[in-house]
Amino acid sequence: MDLLAQFKSSNVVHLCLAISYFTSGLIINIVQCILFYGLKPFNKRLYRRIGYYLCYSFYSQMVFIADWWSGSKLYVYCDEDIRKKYLGKEHALLLMNHTYDVDWLIGWMLCEKVGVLGNCKAYAKKVIQYIPAIGWSWKFAEFVFLERSFDKDKEIIGRQINEIFDYPDPVWLLLNAEGTRFTETKHEASVKFAQERGMTVLKHHLIPRTKGFTASLPSLKAKCPSILDIQLAFKKTDKIEPTIGNLLHGRGVTGYMHVRRIDMKSLPDNEEEAAEWMQDLFRFKDKLQDSFHTHGDFFKGTGLTPVEPIVYKPTIGTLGNLVFWAIVTLVPMLYYLIGLLFSGKLLYFLIGVTIIGVFYVLMQKAIGMSKISKGSSYGATTKNSS
Repeated sequence: MDLLAQFKSSNVVHLCLAISYFTSGLIINIVQCILFYGLKPFNKRLYRRIGYYLCYSFYSQMVFIADWWSGSKLYVYCDEDIRKKYLGKEHALLLMNHTYDVDWLIGWMLCEKVGVLGNCKAYAKKVIQYIPAIGWSWKFAEFVFLERSFDKDKEIIGRQINEIFDYPDPVWLLLNAEGTRFTETKHEASVKFAQERGMTVLKHHLIPRTKGFTASLPSLKAKCPSILDIQLAFKKTDKIEPTIGNLLHGRGVTGYMHVRRIDMKSLPDNEEEAAEWMQDLFRFKDKLQDSFHTHGDFFKGTGLTPVEPIVYKPTIGTLGNLVFWAIVTLVPMLYYLIGLLFSGKLLYFLIGVTIIGVFYVLMQKAIGMSKISKGSSYGATTKNSS
């Protein structure tokens, strides 16, 4: 192992990255909180413009890990006309397969390249908003937090969508219609669910849950011009699995993403027809994934016109942002911690060890949250799927 690889695999280096990430996150949370109560009531548009840069500064540290630290690559298959006219230039609802540990981060890579990283949002479980740094950041950024109670969520969805798509700049809102990441166990439950209801069995996806989508549709049609159907795949023959742990150790992965724009006006207004539209979409997504794993692209047997992929290069913005926060947070934090550890006083030493331990636990928790095995169950609530 060369010196650079050893450096990237060092637990001490990982801990330094965690200290910088979580400390910067809390600083950003404080600024967000001040602006939320001090600016938003008087100038919502300015609050959201500033909020874009605060969120970008926080999220892009993870994009740095993917782009610069691990050297991961993303091949994007998208019609050139759509890429130039629409990506990053309009509001959009993203429908993306939820298959891998890092699908959210690969999505952030695309968001950063087209200029919407600070305005990317998602439907998320309400409990996440209470998590320091990332959860608080999402709360101030007006994510759609759901309680998993349809009667309550329907009202929340309508109100939040109207708020989100009132932003002055393009917003991308992610809906993981499968509800949880793909695993073999969850897939078995999905297959059983489909067979019991006479539905088409999906090979590479879970049967999507449609109630959240159909509840969102009236507000989406009024505010959001398009849907971006995004299909992400990694080659099964790759030696490096697409996990946060591998990226953190500097082991890059190569992702392949197909992006297709759908005009929101083309969707049916009827709730049952809209639910069936979503099921049809996932049947098509299944064909895309099957084509990729069988033929190495998204086009054979799908009826789509082949296009050449583009590879976005890492931007200097994510690198500069990481360097900035490393200087602002790491220098004083390390100075403080070293002072505690070598103070010669047991109490100060224990305080220093405790602080380091907290950052280590936060890092491990963050990595653990991204693992497929930590996803929510599938099957317990499948009765609400359609």
